Amino acid sequence: MKTLSGLSDYELVQRYVNCNDKTSIEALINRHRKKIYTYILLVVKDQHLAEDVFQETFIKVIKSLKEGRYKDNGRFISWVIRIAHNLMIDHFRKEKQLNTISNDSYENDLFNSKRFADKTIEEEIVLDQISKDVRRLVHELPDDQREVVILRHYCGMSFKEIAEQTDVSINTALGRMRYALINLRRLIKEKNLSLSIK
Repeated sequence: MKTLSGLSDYELVQRYVNCNDKTSIEALINRHRKKIYTYILLVVKDQHLAEDVFQETFIKVIKSLKEGRYKDNGRFISWVIRIAHNLMIDHFRKEKQLNTISNDSYENDLFNSKRFADKTIEEEIVLDQISKDVRRLVHELPDDQREVVILRHYCGMSFKEIAEQTDVSINTALGRMRYALINLRRLIKEKNLSLSIK
């Protein structure tokens, strides 16, 4: 018999829906936690808000599964990201109506990595600045280009998955990435940024 980690998303969904197996939904959440949370955090730019949206996303996922509103087509993570995306749109609409959009930056360093652990303090400061500069540049891209960059480089999705997620052809997704890279290079040049450690 397979362990939970050996089961596909579809099998875990079926175990949860048909047998009310709570360990299956926990396994699904843990499997996709990093990608979903990173995607949310990159969009909302606030750690506490990202945690709230993440929780709200999986509450909605569980409710939709219980109500039989999930139709499996091998794209569980795309479905979850779409739910998160819609919740973020709702949040920003409400914020806009209240006219209280916050521009606070968040402290969480998305580029934190073990491979930087042995760097000198000076190098760590430079790497921290590079990661902040890159995030800032990504947020200056047009919405469609920014979305492709986030889904590809921060969520690790393939261009096929990105195309399905954003309801465009693979060629369109690839084109958006191409223009995003052109725009990022232009912005780096305009702002005279150095994104490397000397």
